Amino acid sequence: MSDERHQNLAIIGHVDHGKSTLVGRLLYETGSVPEHVIEQHKEEAEEKGKGGFEFAYVMDNLAEERERGVTIDIAHQEFSTDEYEFTIVDCPGHRDFVKNMITGASQADNAVLVVAADDGVQPQTQEHVFLARTLGIDELIVGVNKMDLVDYDENDYDRVVEEVKELLQQVRFNTEDASFVPISAFEGDNVAEDSENTPWYDGPNLLESLNDLPAPSPPTDTDLRLPIQDVYTISGIGTVPVGRIETGILNTGDNVSFQPSDVSGEVKTIEMHHEEIPKAEPGDNVGFNVRGVGKDDIRRGDVCGPADDPPSVAETFTAQIVVMQHPSVITAGYTPVFHAHTAQVACTIESIDKKIDPSSGEVAEEEPDFIQSGDAAVVTVRPQKPLSIEPSEEIPELGSFAIRDMGQTIAAGKVLSVTEP
Repeated sequence: MSDERHQNLAIIGHVDHGKSTLVGRLLYETGSVPEHVIEQHKEEAEEKGKGGFEFAYVMDNLAEERERGVTIDIAHQEFSTDEYEFTIVDCPGHRDFVKNMITGASQADNAVLVVAADDGVQPQTQEHVFLARTLGIDELIVGVNKMDLVDYDENDYDRVVEEVKELLQQVRFNTEDASFVPISAFEGDNVAEDSENTPWYDGPNLLESLNDLPAPSPPTDTDLRLPIQDVYTISGIGTVPVGRIETGILNTGDNVSFQPSDVSGEVKTIEMHHEEIPKAEPGDNVGFNVRGVGKDDIRRGDVCGPADDPPSVAETFTAQIVVMQHPSVITAGYTPVFHAHTAQVACTIESIDKKIDPSSGEVAEEEPDFIQSGDAAVVTVRPQKPLSIEPSEEIPELGSFAIRDMGQTIAAGKVLSVTEP
């Protein structure tokens, strides 16, 4: 969906604060979970003597299935309000959160932070907020969940709101850009309908708050950036690169350049959903044919942009990273694989320039000897083979990456500046 009615929504927060139940509740309340799936769980609940319609049982099962990828495929992680179609970038633990949040399409526009009323801000709440901030989330809706467990007490709610505001200020998140809603995902209070249990709250419910989010401005006025996913040869047409437009517009007749392969040509045809179209916009998955570009000239991980102002290729770049998990420590010389848009390139961390305190964003140490799990840092990186990447201030869609090693996501980050060869 390339129109501005689509938003990617991250659901973040501490693991036991009810994110899964909330996701389930949102899907259920917006009619996004097929009725038969609900029925099936209802029967199971009754067989197990969980009586009546044990909503949370259904929800937990849905959540579990979504995590295991059973029955409910990714399509059902979507729900619609009057204003938007949302795709949920759900974040069970923070490892998955980062992986999901950074892999290309799941650039979250906004986030719902779930904080339990009976438990308040926890270390993971803090990490998620810092990550959301580092990775460029603009608006935060804070669902103060499990209000049923504190008997819908206004004082408990106010206390958590204050805690969260303090945390947001620490990571320099503008508290004006955060809204707070007292909810119970389990009981359904203030999720899709206003609750009688919170007469002291007169703000919008959660779905209304989601409706009120500002529309993400489609990045059409930026230069074209189209990371290549695959390159096909199609008889009668020739070489057809395929990818999703991140920014800008692709028109037939455009002169485009592929970096870092450094080849260029004129766009002859653009195809989407097996139909030829004259132009394509951000979010569109397209195949296109470029005069004079052969199958062996370009590859997955290349980025297509305007020939007269081609995508940057980094000899080195500086980046701010957050280390999620690493069995030991990271020192200069470490060479893991960086996943940026569709590219996967081994890169060496040449130097660790500064360590940053993740709870405040302040510089904690200049040129530290090493960094480890939980640390945030500014590093200088040298790709082992040419990599097209952009400063995230300029083109956020091409400025974030995940670092993987030993089969797991080690760190996540965003590009601060690029030094071209």
